[in-house]
Amino acid sequence: MEIAGKTVLVTGANGGIGRALVEGLLKKGAAKVYAAARTIEAVAELSKIDKRVAAVRLEVTHATSVAAAAEHCPEVDLVINNAGINRCAGFMAENAMENARQEIKVNYLGTLAMCRAFAPALIERKGCIVNVCSVIGLVNLPVNGTYSASKAAGHSLLQGIRAELAPHGVKVLGIYPGPVDTRMTSGQEMPKATTEEVVQAILEGIEKEQEEIYPDAMSKEVSAALLQAPKEVERQFSAMIPA
Repeated sequence: MEIAGKTVLVTGANGGIGRALVEGLLKKGAAKVYAAARTIEAVAELSKIDKRVAAVRLEVTHATSVAAAAEHCPEVDLVINNAGINRCAGFMAENAMENARQEIKVNYLGTLAMCRAFAPALIERKGCIVNVCSVIGLVNLPVNGTYSASKAAGHSLLQGIRAELAPHGVKVLGIYPGPVDTRMTSGQEMPKATTEEVVQAILEGIEKEQEEIYPDAMSKEVSAALLQAPKEVERQFSAMIPA
């Protein structure tokens, strides 16, 4: 999909990747970018940097908020489901059950709600959905265990939505980043890609209509290894548990 001249909605636009996506879309010549977040205040600054940006209040876990956003933004050609949370904990953590509920609510059910709400407009415009998944949705990283599980659900969701919308001319693409240097990974000591390099790869992948986009060195390495020796990758990730 050519981004120039298109109308795009980005959820989680107040986060590191979300903000970089908005800025990157503008550089690519998008006609309009809806920058969506839980509060208008969170994206108010973005709406001031360029007249093509419109701030949108959107809580992806609230049905009325999602419906209102779909009604407010009927002309979208591209929806980027970027909103997500990561409690950065394993399955045996004290708050694991609550962490899992929150991550599933946002990362899986919120994304599903967005796909359903915007599907009619995207079908009409032969548009595109892009979901930000994660490479650890393909293999569990125990220190982020519940988050990995929610992203695995998101990966399955992506495949199903892609199949259902393909006959209607809607493209559905998935982004599978590794660790990115944002607030979400703050405090986790590991090599991290920059938001700039990740977003550049994402936008190039969208323009090429790549169904799976691995936007950084780690995600590329892991995805290739999973094709060759998935059990070995699982063992390597399972060893990444602090003493």
